[in-house]
Amino acid sequence: MASGDLRPDDSELIILSVLTDEPLYGYAITKSVAARSGGEVRLTPGVLYPLLAKLEKQGFISSSWETVRSDRNVSEDEEGGRKRKWYKLSAKGRKRLEQRVQAHRDYLSMISAFIKGEAPERAE
Repeated sequence: MASGDLRPDDSELIILSVLTDEPLYGYAITKSVAARSGGEVRLTPGVLYPLLAKLEKQGFISSSWETVRSDRNVSEDEEGGRKRKWYKLSAKGRKRLEQRVQAHRDYLSMISAFIKGEAPERAE
C-alpha cells in the first residue's frame, strides 16, 4: 500500500506509533513502518517529510539535528559529516496518539457491527 492510499489520520497514527519507543530519523521511520506493516505501507519522502513538519508545528513531535560522520578517521572535534534530523514524540503527541488509537478502535467496532450483523453498543 503506497502512502497515498492512506487517510491522513492513518498516516498520523502510524508516524506517532513508530516514535513511541525511541527517536528516529526520516529514513529509519520509513524502514520501521515498512517492517511493522510487512512491507504493505511505504511512506514516500513526499508524504513523510511534510507530515513530520506538520506534526512538529502542532507540537506532537520535536526534532533535533545530529552530525553523522561517514569517515571513521575524522576526530570528534573536527567538522565533517552530514546532518541527520531526529524526531521524538512529545507528551502532547502521546496524548494525541492515545486519542487516535481510541478513534480507530471505535471505527473498527462500528464496522464490525456491519460485518457481524450486530448493532454496535452505544454509550448514552
